[in-house]
Amino acid sequence: MHTLPTTDRFRLLRASQQFAYDRAPAIRAIYQLAMMTPQDLQGPADLARLAVTSKDSLLDKQRQSPPFGGFLAADDTSIRRIYVSPGPVYEPHSFDEDTGKGFSHVFRQAGIGPGDRVLNTWSYHLVPAGLLLDAGIAATGATLIPCGPGGAEQQAQLIMELGITCICSSTSFFVTLVETLERMGYDLPSQWKVRSAMLGGELGDWMGKRRALEQKYAIRTFSAYATGDFGLIAYEELGQLGYTVQPDRLVQICDPHTGAPLPPGEPGQIVVTTLDSGWPLVRFGTGDVAQALAHSPDGLVERISLLQGRVGQGVKVREIFIYPRNVEELIIRIPAIERAQIIVGKNQHRETATLRAVLTPGASHEATQSDLIEVFRQLTRLRLDSVEWVIQEDMPTDAPLLVDNKL
Repeated sequence: MHTLPTTDRFRLLRASQQFAYDRAPAIRAIYQLAMMTPQDLQGPADLARLAVTSKDSLLDKQRQSPPFGGFLAADDTSIRRIYVSPGPVYEPHSFDEDTGKGFSHVFRQAGIGPGDRVLNTWSYHLVPAGLLLDAGIAATGATLIPCGPGGAEQQAQLIMELGITCICSSTSFFVTLVETLERMGYDLPSQWKVRSAMLGGELGDWMGKRRALEQKYAIRTFSAYATGDFGLIAYEELGQLGYTVQPDRLVQICDPHTGAPLPPGEPGQIVVTTLDSGWPLVRFGTGDVAQALAHSPDGLVERISLLQGRVGQGVKVREIFIYPRNVEELIIRIPAIERAQIIVGKNQHRETATLRAVLTPGASHEATQSDLIEVFRQLTRLRLDSVEWVIQEDMPTDAPLLVDNKL
């Protein structure tokens, strides 16, 4: 992937947004609401003055002004593909599918190139995932086997008979494939050629699951953060936490309600602005929640954490959002806890956070509680108001991780 000096990004953003401002009514309306023009974009504080556009808002505008809601700045004749996300939301792509999206960099960084045979199980139907990965794989010089999802037995056969060296799939479908191969009698990893897998993210202890798969099947796993609206947004780099933002994506982590950028370490919505002038989404809320881990010199987010959930899953407690993933991480980090949930309530005018937890057999309340309080503070920057120990029967396995009783 080419590198883009961060000092140039706002100059490029002003140019691409001015192009869109002159041609796309919905983009112009966003600036008029903020009493700005694209030429006012000198830094991240100026960008933050623009309202965040949600997926629901984009859908509403597309229904009011079909098919693209006034966001398209490119000529209709330049549109190469129209993808369809649930809603339906129509996403026109009028640029080179890999140069504009950067997936070839993700695969090259993982060592994929000539001589590799890559099985792509992501969907080629309506959504962009299959084709975007397809273009990125092809750009490396590797040989591609385009399968899409489903048909585990047939795909397992292809893995063995074609000598697949890399598998692209969701984490759950990868597990299905290896379990299918084992049921078919193959001794893995000795009987296959797979060396790596690009896996889709999951909540919970996803990294722990990946490490276990790597060890058991003698592979390296890698991943990226992408959406249908933008394609590649960020990618993993060896030795770095979370995802590094690709330079063509201007990312801010924002309060889900106000849209204001949040400081590093505080979870919020991933808000993305593109430098593309044809489909020029500006301050678009992805609906995904993460933390900023580092900022680039121009003040935008350079690296984000793994995803923590979706907007709407979080509950605000004393000005800080907590998410179901925080409870999952707490359980992972404290083996003495078998199950847990956070109850958010209100005591007069003060918001409270109570942890209800089930201990594993033989564990001690006293020895666990101080660790639990400290780990929760590290994960959320909040101090628990109380801890309530319950028995298994009082907390079924499907009990919600986070309950909002403030109302």
